[in-house]
Amino acid sequence: MTAALFNPIKLGQLTLANRIVMPPMTRSRASQPNDNANEIMATYYAQRSSAGLVIGEGTQISPMAKGYAWTPGIYSDKQLSGWKKVTDAVHANNGIMFAQLWHVGRVTHPDNINGQQPISSSAIKADNVKVFVDGGDNNPGFVDVVEPREMTKADIQQVVAQFKQASLNAIKAGFDGIELHAANGYLINQFIDSESNHRTDEYGGSLTNRLRFLDEVISAMVEAIGSDKIGVRLAPLTTLNGTVDATPELTYTAAAKLLNQHNIAYIHIAEADWDDAPVMSTEFKQALREAFNGIMIYAGKYTTQRAVSAIESGLADMIAFGRAFVANPDLPARIKHGQAWAKHNPETLFGGDEKGLTDYPVFS
Repeated sequence: MTAALFNPIKLGQLTLANRIVMPPMTRSRASQPNDNANEIMATYYAQRSSAGLVIGEGTQISPMAKGYAWTPGIYSDKQLSGWKKVTDAVHANNGIMFAQLWHVGRVTHPDNINGQQPISSSAIKADNVKVFVDGGDNNPGFVDVVEPREMTKADIQQVVAQFKQASLNAIKAGFDGIELHAANGYLINQFIDSESNHRTDEYGGSLTNRLRFLDEVISAMVEAIGSDKIGVRLAPLTTLNGTVDATPELTYTAAAKLLNQHNIAYIHIAEADWDDAPVMSTEFKQALREAFNGIMIYAGKYTTQRAVSAIESGLADMIAFGRAFVANPDLPARIKHGQAWAKHNPETLFGGDEKGLTDYPVFS
């Protein structure tokens, strides 16, 4: 019944052992004060390296790119050394790991970015969005985001250059490739979606203009590390962090066509997964499949049966299991043998130590 999930698959130049993906999940365990990846993160990812592809948690490309307390960076030598521990541990278990590179844009607070005002496509505050900051007592406090300033063209060029350098840094740190975070309301998503981008220059207005920033970032990354080492995460129907698009099917089919022109390795679709979320239609998935020739990964409350059906239908090539990987380090084996999945403890998702990170047992 699960055979579809265990056929090997080519991803760029890589051959993956199975179709199961561990997607990026913020866990906020980076060492302070410098947001370095560390030994407990190395243990955590190594435990889960039987996934065909492991994608690291969202990792900021610069100090200004940081949205939440205790998330890791990938712009300093110490941060690269920390990530090298992680990638070495994953590779020692024959795992394959990509880094997820992000810039949160407006989804932050000055306390997380050295007192600076956040930047975004437009000077529009995200409604009803909170982020957590380090109050200095290891106890995160949730605060409202603030109004960002609209990015100048110089800002845009600087961030494109930072994404390019972060891609080079990821390869230097031992990652097998990178995933660009263009989903869930963060900076690139703020340019793409119509309701968060009110610019009147070549980066706003028309769909072509709203996709220009994505295009420039991908172009820079491809130049740096090659298209075969790059994936992009998109979230067409989510309204997370206040980003909404008026015509998501049109917008994201166009985004898929654009990414296809760059010949990148994969697109990773985050389906909206809250209780009354909009459902992504089969027609929409078919349109994305026709627009993009690479690997299609889907994530969002997948069960084993739904995952198998998605791959057998031809609409998906790989399936990512988010929360399930938190509590089940041996998830691929559990899927293969029809074993029960443990439930995660929501209290230990963000911040803290090994508890709720590396102490979940394998199936016995």
